[in-house]
Amino acid sequence: MFSIKKCWLLLYMLPATVCAQNNKSIGLNALLDKVNNNAPALIADAAAIKVKQAQASDIKSNWLPSLNLNYQADVGTNNNVAGPYFAFGIVPSNSRGVRTESNTSATLVNLGIAALDWEVYNFGAYGAANKAAAADVDVEQRQFEQSKYALTAATIDNYLQLGLLQDLLTIQERNIKRNQEIRRSIQALARSGIRAGVDTSIAEAEISKSRLTYIDLLNQAKQIQIKLSAVSGIPANDIVADTTTQQSLARNAAEFSLFNADTLNHPIINYYRSIYNSSLQKENLVRKSYSPKIMLEAAAWGRAASVDANDHFGPLGNGWGFDRGNYLVGVGVSYNLFNVNKRRLKLNTQKASTLYAEKKLQEQKALIAAGSSQADANVASALDRLQEIPKQLKAANAAYRQKFALYKNGLTDIIELNAALNLLYRAETDYTSAKFSYSRALFQKAVVENQVSAILNLLK
Repeated sequence: MFSIKKCWLLLYMLPATVCAQNNKSIGLNALLDKVNNNAPALIADAAAIKVKQAQASDIKSNWLPSLNLNYQADVGTNNNVAGPYFAFGIVPSNSRGVRTESNTSATLVNLGIAALDWEVYNFGAYGAANKAAAADVDVEQRQFEQSKYALTAATIDNYLQLGLLQDLLTIQERNIKRNQEIRRSIQALARSGIRAGVDTSIAEAEISKSRLTYIDLLNQAKQIQIKLSAVSGIPANDIVADTTTQQSLARNAAEFSLFNADTLNHPIINYYRSIYNSSLQKENLVRKSYSPKIMLEAAAWGRAASVDANDHFGPLGNGWGFDRGNYLVGVGVSYNLFNVNKRRLKLNTQKASTLYAEKKLQEQKALIAAGSSQADANVASALDRLQEIPKQLKAANAAYRQKFALYKNGLTDIIELNAALNLLYRAETDYTSAKFSYSRALFQKAVVENQVSAILNLLK
C-alpha cells in the first residue's frame, strides 16, 4: 500500500501540467452523467427490467379464477342409441333421444352456461412462483447495475487515455518546435559555412518523423472521442478531457487511501448472488409445482328444446328461451401420483444449476479479492515510478539545453544533439505516461474495491 507521506511528497514534485488546457474540456463526472443517461446499452437493459417486471405481474395473476360464459343455439336431429362414450371435444348429446325407431325430425336446442374453475389452494405453488418471478426481476436489475458499473469503468479508462493522448500531442507539438528551432540554427550555421548541409537533411527527417507521430496520436485521440460520443451522446469533437484530473487525484490520494473496500456489495458480487438466489427460488418452485391442488368448481346453466317431456317434436320456435335451470358446486382434489418421479428429476436438474451458480459466486469473490491485492501493488508501483521520473525529466532537459548550446558553437555534432533531444522527448512522454498509469491504477483499485463513487466525489 502507498503511504500518506509519499502522497504528500508527490504534491511538491508534480510540476504544472504539460498539456495546455482547453476551456471547453468536460469533467469526468459530467461525462459519466451523460453516459448514464444516454448509453444505448443501459437504455436497452432498463427496458429489459420492465419486461421482467411485466412478467412478474402476469404471474401474480395466476391465482385468479376462471369464469367462462358460454351460449349456443343448435338445430339438428336428436336420434341416438344407448351406450356410454368418452366426450372427445364436441359430441352429439345423448340426453334422451333414444327410441325404438329412427326419427330424423329437426329440433332446436338453446343452452347457456356459466362455469367457474378456481384453483383455490396449491400448497404454496402460487407464492413460490411469485418469489421466483421477483428473483428474476432482481437478476435483471443487478445485471443492469453491473452493466452500468462496467460501462463507468470503461468510460473512465477511455477518458484517462484521452487525457494521456492530449498530453502526448502537446509534447509532440513541442518536439516539432524544437526540431524546427534546430533546423533554423542549422540553416544559419550552414549559410555561414560552419555546418554541413547534410545536418539540414537530418533535421528535416526528424521533423517529418515527429509530424507522423503527431498524426498517429491525433487519430488515436479521435477514435477514443468517437467511442465516448457513442455512449454519451456528446459530439465527438466536443469531448476534451480535463488533464488536471491527474493532479486532483494526486492531491486527494491521502484521503483515498483511507477508504475501506466494499467488495461485499460489489455490483458483480450482487449480480452473481442474485443468480444464486434465483436458482434457489426455482428449486422451491419445482417442489411446490407438483403438490396437490384443491379446486373449487361451480356451474349454472339453463336450456330449452323443441322436444317436450313426452318426446313430442314441436315447432322449432319452442326451443328458444330457458325452460330448465340447474346449478352444480363442488370441491375437488387433484394429484398425479406419477409426479413424484418427475419432481425428483426436475429438482435434481435445478439443484445442479444452483450449485453452478454458487460456484460462480465464489469464483467472483476470489477474483475480486485477488484483484484488490493486485491493485494495491499497482498503485504502489505507479507512485514510486511517478516520484522518480521528474528527476529524469529535469536531467534530460538540462542535457538538451547544454547540447544545443554546444552545437550552436560548433562543439558537438547533430547526432549527439538528436540523442539529447530524443532523451528529453522520452523523459517527457515517460512522465506523462507515469501520471496516466498512476491515475489508472487508482481507478482500477476503486473499481475492484467498489469505491468508484468515493473517488469521483474527490474530483468534484
